[in-house]
Amino acid sequence: MSLWPLPALLTWAAAWGAFVGLRLSAVPLWLAFALASGLGAACSLWGRTPWRRGLLAAGFPLSFLISGAGGALADLPAWAWLLPLALLAFLYPVRTWRDAPMFPTPRGALVGLARAVPLRARARVLDAGCGLGDGLRELHREYPQAQLVGLEWSWLLCIACGLRARCEPPFADVRRADIWKADWSAFDLVYLFQRPESMARAVAKASRELRPGAWLASLEFEASMLAPTQVLACADGRRLWLYRMP
Repeated sequence: MSLWPLPALLTWAAAWGAFVGLRLSAVPLWLAFALASGLGAACSLWGRTPWRRGLLAAGFPLSFLISGAGGALADLPAWAWLLPLALLAFLYPVRTWRDAPMFPTPRGALVGLARAVPLRARARVLDAGCGLGDGLRELHREYPQAQLVGLEWSWLLCIACGLRARCEPPFADVRRADIWKADWSAFDLVYLFQRPESMARAVAKASRELRPGAWLASLEFEASMLAPTQVLACADGRRLWLYRMP
């Protein structure tokens, strides 16, 4: 289940295949729908996070309701259904599918970070994969004097985040870049809200590039290859894992 979103695509295809097969066998519509939805729900148990389990379970019912809607939706040409896929590809480019999707950092999730990791004035802090800028916003609350940098590969998210970060006064420098190719060596702290499968890659990069004494902070997902220096409990029950480079 590591090549996300392949598990979701396979689950949705299996549910639709079951539905079509049941209907061809003259199974009543309501029963075919219920059984296909149940298959999707059963497959969702393999999801590693709540949002993935929700996507796995909801994919077939939502697509069924949309495809069966009357009125204008029913009259759309077949090619029109490709438009949402095109928007998804623009928002979330294929080359980033092994990274986290848009995980917004919850408000207040980083409270206490500055106490646990005091940084010098004008320290450089990186949000690797900044999305729409929720993580940068929380980092700014903790480190109002820091030089914040956000890196994001998606053009659309980068533009939106950059506009958001240009508030008066501007609180972050947002750039379009591949977080795995960018140089992390200039930063005092690198913040991640990735996913379990990419943590090994993040640890390897941080170990190569971050100087001794710099910090790696990961919201929710532990870098099990490292011993955490501290672990903060967030208000919503998540954990913030903090690692100091030796």
